[in-house]
Amino acid sequence: MQQLVKLVGIARLAAEGTLLNDKRRVEYRSLPTRRWLNRCHSRRVPFDWSINPYRGCEYGCKYCYARFTHEFLERRDPQSFEREIYAKDWDAFAFQQELKAVKPEQIIGIGTATDPYQPAERKFLLTRQVLESLKNVQRVSIFLTTKSNLVSRDADLLGELARSNELRVTVTVTTMDRDLARLTEPFAPRPDLRIKAVAELAAAGISVGVIANPVLPLLTDSEQNLESVARAAKDAGADQFGANAVFLQPAAQRVFFPFLAESFPQYLKRYQANFAAGAYLKGAYPERLHTLVNDIRQRVGIPLRDMNRSTLPKPPGAQLRLF
Repeated sequence: MQQLVKLVGIARLAAEGTLLNDKRRVEYRSLPTRRWLNRCHSRRVPFDWSINPYRGCEYGCKYCYARFTHEFLERRDPQSFEREIYAKDWDAFAFQQELKAVKPEQIIGIGTATDPYQPAERKFLLTRQVLESLKNVQRVSIFLTTKSNLVSRDADLLGELARSNELRVTVTVTTMDRDLARLTEPFAPRPDLRIKAVAELAAAGISVGVIANPVLPLLTDSEQNLESVARAAKDAGADQFGANAVFLQPAAQRVFFPFLAESFPQYLKRYQANFAAGAYLKGAYPERLHTLVNDIRQRVGIPLRDMNRSTLPKPPGAQLRLF
């Protein structure tokens, strides 16, 4: 007889959720939520608080670091992250009560583990409701990160928030090569659409930057690729640019390595060797990448993304070598 597993914590809450809608590829479920505002304690992130209106992300990016978060829901298949999307139950009053804990000059990050403007947002409007509620806070920093052109829909709200807070939007664009983007980020908006959203936000007076994160060794780490993203960002009115190397935790490796084996088999062994010791690349490669990105920024004339300041040393020479 099969033994039943007793679910606890967020896994139990997820099991109590109801089916909201399902598409050919994606299933939407509700997620009973104890809190929306999460305190950040990791030194790897610069935020004091994080907000993620959804769990899971439909974009199916092959390198996504956040796949492990579905394991907390007892979803062990890494593909479930992009196929089972949980929309958190919204309670405006409860969220306002949570916001009382936020102090002036603290930083709130929106979209730290899942894209707040993924397709689910068109239906559920959770991110927009969060922004509406944040109009009651003052003198805090709000940093929103997305890979979606849908963000320009909320230019009006973002502009209101910027009048009494520091507000920055960061749009992720890893490459301007549409075909490569379709392989690595199969269901995300095209790079040109994201850059268009950057231009729309900049025209509305909103501080908007671009990051080429994550940089994929041998795929998107060429000087030509990174400079093309930086120049597109600059031309669109972005006021910041940055890029850091990919990190691959076990859940991400279980998707990314099979993707390499199918699409770029010549690189698979190099990746396996370089990530055998852990999720993060260390040593000469990230140092050279840091130097290359710094040189590109100076050449293009676009500042460093503040949230991406690195403490890596800056060795001489800007030529990036393969890892």
